Amino acid sequence: MALKLDDNIFVTQLDQLANWVRKHSLWPMPFATACCGIELMATASSRYDIARFGSEAMRFSPRQCDVMIVAGRVVMKMVPVMQRIWLQMSEPKWCISMGACASSGGVFDTYAVVQGIDRFIPVDVYVPGCPPRPEQLIRAVIDLQEKIQKTGTINAREFDRRTAYEGPGALSKELDPKELVVAPGNFKTGTRVSLN
Repeated sequence: MALKLDDNIFVTQLDQLANWVRKHSLWPMPFATACCGIELMATASSRYDIARFGSEAMRFSPRQCDVMIVAGRVVMKMVPVMQRIWLQMSEPKWCISMGACASSGGVFDTYAVVQGIDRFIPVDVYVPGCPPRPEQLIRAVIDLQEKIQKTGTINAREFDRRTAYEGPGALSKELDPKELVVAPGNFKTGTRVSLN
């Protein structure tokens, strides 16, 4: 005998429900250091209106954010600050690397500029361009929402697999396979260090 449910009741998995809620309530933490930051600000304007995707609540307190958007070049002196902000963000959390400089150092191939922030914090979505347009950042937010919906779990088990480099393939050839991402926080977030 089939069980008849009322029209306003639906059955789903708890993970799916949590993912649906999380993907529509992303609170970005802007870490803008250069020209990409201007494009990041334009994304919130009425012309592009990132609020359509539930990501308009930019906060400057890391304890209220779950998405860090690193926009622009990051120099070595900024790395400890960036990592401290990352660790202060609540779990679960994600990162978008916006622009060529944040993703690979861009044209600044010098000792002072970080050649990719994914060597210090895990990155979920890369946005190409120099600087990328606001539409590209919106596309990255949509991609991140899809990733959260497909891979997320209510107790963030998906981050247990975040133990190795996940970025573009070319850089993975440069990194020593003995290097792992070591997690100072709960969910495999932190600095890439050698095990030697």
